[in-house]
Amino acid sequence: MSFQSTLSLSLDKPTHAVCMVGMEITLDISGCAPKKCESFSIRGSPRILIHLFSTVITGKEGAVVWRPMSQPLEALVRMVSPSPTMDEDKVLVSYYCPDKDVATATAVLYLTGIEISLEADIYRDGQLDMPSDKQAKKRWVWGPNGWGAILLVNCNHSNRDQVDDQSSEQAVFNEIQSMSQMTLIVEGPAKVLKEYRLVLHTSKEEAMKARVYWLQKGTTSVYDLVVGPGKPVHALAPFENRGKEVFYIEATEFPSASFSGLISFSVSLVEKAQPQQLIPEMPLYKDTVMFRVAPFIFMPSTQMPLEVYMCREMQLQGFVDTVTRLSEKSNVQVASVYEDPNRQGKWLQDELAFCYTQAPHKTVSLILDTPRVSKLEEYPMKYSLSPDVGYLTQQTEDHQVTSLDSIGNLLVSPPVKAQGKDYPLGRVLIGGSYYPSSEGRDMSKTLRDFVCAQQVQAPVELFSDWLMTGHLDEFMCFVPVNDKNDDGKGFRLLLASPNACYDLFEEKQKEKYGDMTLFEDVRAEQLLSNGREVKTISQILEDKDLRKQNDYVEKCISLNRTLLKKELGLLDKDIIAIPQLFCLELLTNVPSNQQNTKLLARPYFPNMLQMIVLGKNLGIPKPFGPQIKGTCCLEEKVCGLLEPLGLKCTFIDDFDCYMTNVGDTCACAIVNRVPFAFKWWKMAP
Repeated sequence: MSFQSTLSLSLDKPTHAVCMVGMEITLDISGCAPKKCESFSIRGSPRILIHLFSTVITGKEGAVVWRPMSQPLEALVRMVSPSPTMDEDKVLVSYYCPDKDVATATAVLYLTGIEISLEADIYRDGQLDMPSDKQAKKRWVWGPNGWGAILLVNCNHSNRDQVDDQSSEQAVFNEIQSMSQMTLIVEGPAKVLKEYRLVLHTSKEEAMKARVYWLQKGTTSVYDLVVGPGKPVHALAPFENRGKEVFYIEATEFPSASFSGLISFSVSLVEKAQPQQLIPEMPLYKDTVMFRVAPFIFMPSTQMPLEVYMCREMQLQGFVDTVTRLSEKSNVQVASVYEDPNRQGKWLQDELAFCYTQAPHKTVSLILDTPRVSKLEEYPMKYSLSPDVGYLTQQTEDHQVTSLDSIGNLLVSPPVKAQGKDYPLGRVLIGGSYYPSSEGRDMSKTLRDFVCAQQVQAPVELFSDWLMTGHLDEFMCFVPVNDKNDDGKGFRLLLASPNACYDLFEEKQKEKYGDMTLFEDVRAEQLLSNGREVKTISQILEDKDLRKQNDYVEKCISLNRTLLKKELGLLDKDIIAIPQLFCLELLTNVPSNQQNTKLLARPYFPNMLQMIVLGKNLGIPKPFGPQIKGTCCLEEKVCGLLEPLGLKCTFIDDFDCYMTNVGDTCACAIVNRVPFAFKWWKMAP
């Protein structure tokens, strides 16, 4: 039985053909017409649509069209549903001679319609979609009116090859069941289907990026890996009757510079080889579904907090206690406070970040582990993560890392509009040297390319190489405010400002408080170990070298301020200057090959920009500024700037937490936050 896209009719015997539902067959009408016939009529069965010129002929009773045969004619025939039995549907073409009411001859075409299709949630509504346009699912389109199925990356720690108990087996079953689904639909007469075979396949390259699972026949919880790395093709068991098979798919990696994130899967109908006649197998039909791997999405500090993870050690106890109380005020769970014998937890916020990835049917929290310290497997926090939190480590290509390859050097803005474009998921901010320099430091190209490849949070590069750590979070921070109803943006950008600090100190000196000291409550050994000493306001103002250093810092921050206003669409009213002093020193505590003569900035007193943002509650490093009438004037100034916006400031009294190791530590906690309500696939990158 033929399976063709073009058919010729015969008056001698009926023509038989198998056709795919939805596909058009070109039918030659005039090729077999008797010579004296000048007109014809055509009609079909209820499951057949016939297109002739601009007329659509349905299979309804009486739906017969007469046409003159003045030129060669063709009709397009299409099955709209599968045939229950072989030769169930037919098309009749009758030919008429002049002045004759009875047909001179009739050609008969028997059709057997079968359906073979791959379907997925291409309209992103959590449902299995069967589009009328079969070509739609072969493309992936961004935007609110777009379409295309979505895959999630599996970042779970579980190893499916080492299931050793019933609970582990159930966990694997639940994990597979929650993956993106793709359904194979096969319908048609068994007598026809058994003459062909079906093959599920993708390219070798795309097979390395995904895994496809199929429930093993005769079981209720055992899944076979049918397509994946090293297995791009899978021959399916014969389908001898109509039915559906569900495949569960996961991606193995996120988009990157070498991977667009697009993966397509196809099912091909193949006519079996005929060994006796030495006829090889023949591909007849292919249906394809395109998926896009969901991106890795970073969350800004303005998103509502869910959990706080912290490290406990004696040196940080004041920090832990204060943040715990702050979390209780914010109704945020302290997910884990654990001992850290290696003291690596002091770098938590620098090394680890909570992010998420999302498909229409599921949102997954993830931990991103930057390459600066050992892997999470060697990290005490591993034992605190809940089973549904994924883990991703992003290494550099050459495994060489600098201070700039850090979460502290990667911030995310709240949603913004800039230069006529919406960024509903904010923009990723990356620090670097800004211009080529022999002594300049940049985030590794591998990490920057990874961020860019996610597409949904268009990165902006800022200038941070003037800082000793090179981290953006040492001079900027975002905090949430309730001003959207007043045409506000719903947040403020806080920028460190040496000028604001000098203005404050000059004001206090004029008020006769020039003899008030910084670091009055800090122990002498703490000051000594951090290279600081007790100084009065007047001594700070008289230190010309320190003033020149901070003039330089102010220029660096001012450059970034200009960039941020442009790239984030900010106005001056959206930015608040926070008083903060810096000093320039040589880079220390690094390998000799990373040392140079360039002076770099570190906070002169604990950096108030490295705050913990828990909704309206802010945990701010205590600056140990001059005490005036029993109140630190720096704290008073910051409260005066932020509390009128509805924010509540709590100053954390833990000098070493923020100053030890030349300012290389920041807040010793990471916060898991509520994902964006906006769905990433609805935007146009």
